[in-house]
Amino acid sequence: MAGRVLAFCCVLALLPGTLLAQGQQPTPGVQAAGVQVDAQGVLRHVVVRDPGGRLLRQRLQAAQAQLDPEVAQRSPLRKISLNRLERVVAQHLEQGKPLPAEVKYLAGLTRIEYVFFYPETGDIVLAGPAEGWMEDPVGRVRGIHTGRPTLLLEDLVVALRAFAPGKQHQRLLVGCSIDPTQQGLARLQRYLNSLGRYVRPGSGQAIAQGIRRALGMHTIKVMGISPRTHMARVLVEADYRMKLIGIGLERPPVRMANYVDRATRGGGSRNALQRWFFVPDYQCVRVSEDGLAMQMVGQGVKLVNESEVVLPDGRRMSDARPDRASVGFVREFTRKYPQLAAREPVFAQLRTAIDLLIAAAFIQQQDYYGKSGWQAELFRDEARLPVEVHPAPQRVETVVNVIWKGSRLYTPLGGGVQIYPTLALAPQYRLPDEQGQVARKRTELSQLPPGRWWWD
Repeated sequence: MAGRVLAFCCVLALLPGTLLAQGQQPTPGVQAAGVQVDAQGVLRHVVVRDPGGRLLRQRLQAAQAQLDPEVAQRSPLRKISLNRLERVVAQHLEQGKPLPAEVKYLAGLTRIEYVFFYPETGDIVLAGPAEGWMEDPVGRVRGIHTGRPTLLLEDLVVALRAFAPGKQHQRLLVGCSIDPTQQGLARLQRYLNSLGRYVRPGSGQAIAQGIRRALGMHTIKVMGISPRTHMARVLVEADYRMKLIGIGLERPPVRMANYVDRATRGGGSRNALQRWFFVPDYQCVRVSEDGLAMQMVGQGVKLVNESEVVLPDGRRMSDARPDRASVGFVREFTRKYPQLAAREPVFAQLRTAIDLLIAAAFIQQQDYYGKSGWQAELFRDEARLPVEVHPAPQRVETVVNVIWKGSRLYTPLGGGVQIYPTLALAPQYRLPDEQGQVARKRTELSQLPPGRWWWD
């Protein structure tokens, strides 16, 4: 049979051992998904199927039976004092007791909406919606009413350490990147050139495997925080899962067109490298005039794109020409981020990680530490309160999604998460406290009950 002109769209991303060829679709019925990192630092996708939701219902019933009714009650605005929380943690550690669940899960907070400081008592307070919690089938702790993931003490500790008293960070970058290596990209270019102009029909699978072998492992890098923390895992997973959605290897929980859907309609170039980054929506902070209160507003997360050209030796150069498919995908992903976060917990966790980092930067910037006389000594001490206890993600295998359409080749995806927490506090991004609403909210909630570290 005669050969044919090589004409295919190839999108590469990050998923171990799976190939999605034309016509295939992600398997339905997924109830929970996440990632695992093995002892060698290799990231792997984890999917737990729960037909009919039986396992989830069992865990929900168990949680409802075990939780203290008071903390399990749904609250539109629960408050926690960081100073008092640290004292509770210290008491348990001194007595050799494990931390109770309400401490580890911050009394069920699912978001941070406010940061308050009360000079008369020295309390630094976080406030936001809260509810009872349960562990889902992949081990993620989520609210029993909304399904939103709860904030974790260990993530709070990581954020406070990043912006500890005495540190000065004008432009601290917290984030991650998942990218192909230069050597892998060079091998890919050589492999593509070796294919020539003609291939036999049905050779897509063989080409996909060749591309996978050429690229090898992608590398994972974590910046600004320890890669051995839960927060680092959240950043990496959110980036990784977003890319799977983008190339059609994971079905999004809301209706949207992915990059593959858009790319097959045209655009792009043979050696283009599409990079997608999560960044904060920096116009997310409203601060009272006296600096004693801050409100987090908006969805907090944006997805942005960047195009590069891959040279024959694997080096990358910026490409000023926008890829229409990439631009369309990141815009729709950003627009639908609130719905995505409501349905897929890791995207809500990314948003709360950003909230925690910005809140910690605000506490440091306003010198609440000095004004309160609280130095968070226990929270800053890894020896006494270890949080760097998770395997560090370092590598992930390449996967190829092959679609025969047109005559363009879309090559590897890279990108990551880039968070500059102090940028949200810059004057040009701060939102005004219209009619003193944030200041009044702090005053309304000024009755801190004695002997409590959290209250409604």
